[in-house]
Amino acid sequence: MKGVVFLGNRSLKLTDFPDPSAGPREVVLEIKASGMCGSDLHIYRASGSLTALGFQVSSPVIGGHEPCGIIVEAGPGVSASEAQIGARVMVHHYSGCGLCSHCRSGWTQMCSEGCVVYGVTAHGGHARYMKVPASTLVPLPDGLSFEAGAAISCGTGTAYGALRRLTLSGRDTIAIFGQGPVGLSATQFAVAMGARVIASDISPERLLLAKRFGADTTIDAAGDDPLGAIKDLTHGRGADSTLDTSGRPEGRLLAVRAARAWGTACFVGEGSNVTIDVSPDMLRKQLTIVASWTFSTVGQAECAQFVADRKIRVDDLFTDRWRLDQAEGAYKLFDTQTTGKGVFLM
Repeated sequence: MKGVVFLGNRSLKLTDFPDPSAGPREVVLEIKASGMCGSDLHIYRASGSLTALGFQVSSPVIGGHEPCGIIVEAGPGVSASEAQIGARVMVHHYSGCGLCSHCRSGWTQMCSEGCVVYGVTAHGGHARYMKVPASTLVPLPDGLSFEAGAAISCGTGTAYGALRRLTLSGRDTIAIFGQGPVGLSATQFAVAMGARVIASDISPERLLLAKRFGADTTIDAAGDDPLGAIKDLTHGRGADSTLDTSGRPEGRLLAVRAARAWGTACFVGEGSNVTIDVSPDMLRKQLTIVASWTFSTVGQAECAQFVADRKIRVDDLFTDRWRLDQAEGAYKLFDTQTTGKGVFLM
């Protein structure tokens, strides 16, 4: 089979790999959809040593950490209750020791012994087949497409996890900084939860998508005064909750400054640093700052059911659908960060 390998310096290669075979406690999936995530760009753009989000990339590794497909093989020790041939599943794209408190609660990315990250330190979903431990599987609810399952497997699931941390409700106004795939998902979910949504980005195309997904107000962060606009929209108080999905210092700082007194700011976007003036921006506002990193296996399943029950149109996040042999052009476009989400369909 062929798989997409990120080489760094904004290049990649479609490389031949042997079809995987399931070992003990493992399954093989036939991938139906493999999403493109903003985190992929850390490896795609890397210069020198290939590292991504603090993880060393063992090259050549098949990229893609948003896999969704069908079980086609189960190895020794995998019970029918864990994995049935033909079942539609997502992958929680981490695995750990399975024994520590984090692993036992479904937070394998926080494993005390260190974790494997599929698509980064082990083969991911940008290929026809993928081998993973049976413990990483999360059922894909009936009625959801493989594309929706791929999105939920990282970007969309990350947005849901952050909003759950914020305990968002219909009483709240939330300002979301960054309307890439994670921010757009957060806009969809926040609208479904009844909140008033203020969406900010520098891309006109992404702001149009945010408006389409139900944002009450959109703010062009490149041309407008986002902080002043949010204060005007909230009678000078600021938003009840803010969410930064951009990972950029200016986005993080806006999330802090745009939150009202006694409000909550949440950081989701990976990487970068921010300098905060603690007294006026935090202390004297009694501000709560929350850091939210992806989701657990339980959270992934909960997100998928939320989407299915409320018929949230996650598929509408995808503005571009690709074949694997189009990967070079796909990532060149995705690298511009002006589009919605991209996905490889097998």
